Amino acid sequence: MSLKAKLRGPATSIDDQVESFATERVPTNQRWPIPAISVVLLGGATAMFWFTYGAQHLFLVGFPLILIPIGYFVIGAVLTGMLTMRVASREGLSPNLLSRGLGFGSRGAAVTSFIYGINYVYYFLFEGTIVSHAIAIYFEIPIDSFNGTLIYAAFGLVTIAFAWRGMHAMSFLQKWGFPFFVITVGWAVYIFSRDRDLVGIGDWTATQPLTFAAMMSALSLANGQVIFQGLMATDYGRFASQRIRYRGTASIMIFELIPMLIVIGLGCFFGINLYSELSGPDAQSYAQDPGYLFVNVIGLLGVILVVVTQIRVNVMNLYSGSIALASGFEVAAKIKPGRPWWMFLIWGVGVLFYVTNVLNHLGTFLAIAGVLTNTWVLIILADYFVCRRWMKLGKPENVEFHEKEVPKWNPCGLTSLGVAVTIGAMGIIGIYPIYFASFVAMIVGPIIHIALTRATGGRYYTPKRTATQTEVNALDEADDDHDPLSV
Repeated sequence: MSLKAKLRGPATSIDDQVESFATERVPTNQRWPIPAISVVLLGGATAMFWFTYGAQHLFLVGFPLILIPIGYFVIGAVLTGMLTMRVASREGLSPNLLSRGLGFGSRGAAVTSFIYGINYVYYFLFEGTIVSHAIAIYFEIPIDSFNGTLIYAAFGLVTIAFAWRGMHAMSFLQKWGFPFFVITVGWAVYIFSRDRDLVGIGDWTATQPLTFAAMMSALSLANGQVIFQGLMATDYGRFASQRIRYRGTASIMIFELIPMLIVIGLGCFFGINLYSELSGPDAQSYAQDPGYLFVNVIGLLGVILVVVTQIRVNVMNLYSGSIALASGFEVAAKIKPGRPWWMFLIWGVGVLFYVTNVLNHLGTFLAIAGVLTNTWVLIILADYFVCRRWMKLGKPENVEFHEKEVPKWNPCGLTSLGVAVTIGAMGIIGIYPIYFASFVAMIVGPIIHIALTRATGGRYYTPKRTATQTEVNALDEADDDHDPLSV
C-alpha cells in the first residue's frame, strides 16, 4: 500500500460519508488504515483546549509535580483507548451502540448516549468560546456581549459545514490544517520568547500553596480526560481493521498523545510566563486563555491560528456528538432525521450557554465528566472482558445491538451506573471533596455491574422470549387442523 493510500480512507458513497454508520456496524470494506485514523485524530491532539489544560495543571501543583497527573493521564488514556478501540473495531460499532448489548439495553443505552453527547456539547462550547474570545479581543468587542455571542454562533455554523461529510471531510481538513498549526505556533513561541525574560523551568511554581487538595484536584483534572480521550479515539478507531491487535490500537493512542503532550507543555510555558507579567484578579484566567494569548503575541495571525485550529477540533466534537445523539434518539424517541442534523442541537445549546465563559469552570466540568463518562465506559469494558469473555455469561463476539436483539432495559448496567453516579454526585455538591468524586464513581460502578450480572446469570443480555411469527403460524395451523370447517 502506498503512503498516499495509507493516509486516506476507502472510497464510499456521499450518503455513507454523511451518516458515517452512526446506527449500524461499519462494513469490512469501509475500514481505514491506522495512519489515516491517526491523521484525523490530530485535530483533537492539537486543540487549544490543551494549552488551558496544561496551564491549569501547572498553576495547581507546579513543576515537577505536574508530571504525576500528566503521567497518570497518558498511561490511563493509552490503556483505556487500547481496550475500547479493540472492542469497537472488532465489532464495528460506536461506544453508543456497544452499550446496548454491553450492560444497558436499547433504551438504557440512550441514557449513556446522552451522557456521551453532553461531553461534546461542552467541548464544542469550550473550543468555540476560545475563537470568540480571540476575535472579540482583537476587534475590541466585549467578550460576553451580544456581538460576542453572534461571533460564536457564526463560526459554529461554519464548523457544521465542514463536519457534514464526517471522516472524509475531517481527513482533508487535518492534512492541511496541522502543518499550519505547527508553523504558526512555532512562530508564536519565537516572538513570545524574543520579547521577554522567560521564567526558568525551576521557577514554574504553583500559584497557590501546594497541598494534598491541590494535587488531588490536578489528578481529578487528569481523570476527567483519561477515559474520554480513549473514547473519542474509539469513534474513529471503530473504522480500523477487525484484525487489529492491541499494539495497533495502542499505537493509535500514542500517535495522538505525542502532539497532545507537546501542546500541554506549551500551555505550561505560555501560562506561567503570562501569569508572571499580569496582575489583578483575572490574571490567571487570561494566562490560561489561548484566545488572549495568541492575539497578544502575534496579532491578526493569532486570530487566524485560533479560528483554523478550533474549526479543526470542533468538527470532531460535532461529529462524535452527533453520532451519540443519533444513536440515543433513535431508540428513545424514534426520531431519525439523520446524523448531521443533530449537530444543530449541539450548536444551539452552545449558543445558549456561551455567556457562562466555560473556560473558568474546567475543573468542575471534568469532575462531572469523570463521574458520568468514566463510570459508563468502565462498566461496558467490565461487561465485555469480565462478564462475557471471562465469566462466559454472554457472547464474546458479535455483540447484539439491534433493538430486537437486546432488552429495552438492562437493570444491571443501569443500576450500577445510577448508584455510582449518585455517590459521585455527593462529591460534586460538596458532601465530600469534589476531587474524589470521579475516582469513587468509576470504581464502584463496574464492581456493582459485575456482581449483578453474575447474580442474574447474564439473562438480561437477551430480551424476554415472546412467541415468534413462526410459532404463531404453527399455532394457527394447529387450530385449523382441529377446525371441522377448515378445508
